[in-house]
Amino acid sequence: MKKLKNEALLVKEALRIGAVYAKSRGVGEFENTDSAKAKVEYLYRLLVHDKLVQPLAKDQENEPNMKHKLALWISRQLPADHPLLKD
Repeated sequence: MKKLKNEALLVKEALRIGAVYAKSRGVGEFENTDSAKAKVEYLYRLLVHDKLVQPLAKDQENEPNMKHKLALWISRQLPADHPLLKD
């Protein structure tokens, strides 16, 4: 698994967009008191359930890999000229 450029910022953006997606789906809302780890896991599982990301193998389901999946997902959602995707 090769780390993406700006991966931490991409994960942050994925959580922001993912919160809007989850709310619009009517399946929940992120609270300010929710931990980042809980948000990452919830969003990852929601996207897997909705078949928007390929699930990780059971032995690979950990926070760094979930964050990487979220970064990949959001990088495909953003327009090509988005600042987070610049080299």
